[in-house]
Amino acid sequence: MAPAAAVSFYTACSSMRRSSEISPFFDAVAQSETPEADHWSEEADAPCWPQAGLRVYAIDFLGSGYTDRLEAALISGERGRNLSSVQAELLRGEGRREVVSVPQLHPLGSVYNIYTWSEQVCDFIDEVVKADAFLIGNSLGSLIGLQAAIDRSDRVRGVLLVNPRFRQEHVAEAPPVARPLIGFVQGLLRETFVGRTLYGMLANKGAVKEILKEPYYDASQVSDELVDVLLEPLLLRGAAESVFDTLSYSTGPLLEQLLQDSRLAAPVWACWGDKDPWTPLQRASALAELPSVKRLIEFPGVGHCPHDEAPNVVNALIMEFTRSCSEASSGDKV
Repeated sequence: MAPAAAVSFYTACSSMRRSSEISPFFDAVAQSETPEADHWSEEADAPCWPQAGLRVYAIDFLGSGYTDRLEAALISGERGRNLSSVQAELLRGEGRREVVSVPQLHPLGSVYNIYTWSEQVCDFIDEVVKADAFLIGNSLGSLIGLQAAIDRSDRVRGVLLVNPRFRQEHVAEAPPVARPLIGFVQGLLRETFVGRTLYGMLANKGAVKEILKEPYYDASQVSDELVDVLLEPLLLRGAAESVFDTLSYSTGPLLEQLLQDSRLAAPVWACWGDKDPWTPLQRASALAELPSVKRLIEFPGVGHCPHDEAPNVVNALIMEFTRSCSEASSGDKV
């Protein structure tokens, strides 16, 4: 089977042999709110994929990268779902757990939410991939991959989480007394000149480069090319509004909530860099307590974006992951 051409500016996918696809989703840095397909361009073009019979697609999530900025709430993935607040059990590490109430609806009613992005991924699998899929997500992309695996359990063969996002900015993670303040700040940024002024100050090469040095443990990886990849889409018309809608997304599903969803049938692996300042490592290690998580891998000396800082290591893990899931679907153990 000939490998398909890579599709730029959409979130990553590949196909294993005849019947399966890998879909790496990627979040860039800047609080993982600006997913860009180009951020995984080297991995998508790696020679190991066609050599193994894999097809690779690169995808931007709606509202990010070079996608159209959306105004119509009619396409929101929140529509038609029962999204009342749910109770979720969060992992705190060392065997500790906490039950919290998790509001699901975007506080601004924005189309930029995990359910919309999940439906985008599912539609992409149905209309472009046209085969079963392995989903691989970095940061916020991990939650989108899990939601897509729940929405289309018939299509998703496995999910690999790369530095999964625990969403510590979520209102369920905040003390009750702080929640009104969160809403006030969100409105201030999205609806007033304060947000536009701040955005204008940060949407430049110098500021983006300094921001990227926080999640990248190896600062030498923060090249001018990487800065341009992430900055250029942020200067497009409507980018500021979609960024603030995403920054204001302090509701919706949490990682542990999705991993404990009874509809999640696909096996899950999780990996992360041990120098990541944005992933709470104690909570990441505690994911082993969940039956849906079959394996945990920690990369030494790597930050928030292992696919960029250590692509050979991540590519090897992706190959192992897809082989293992394929064997498991044939009756063997993951």
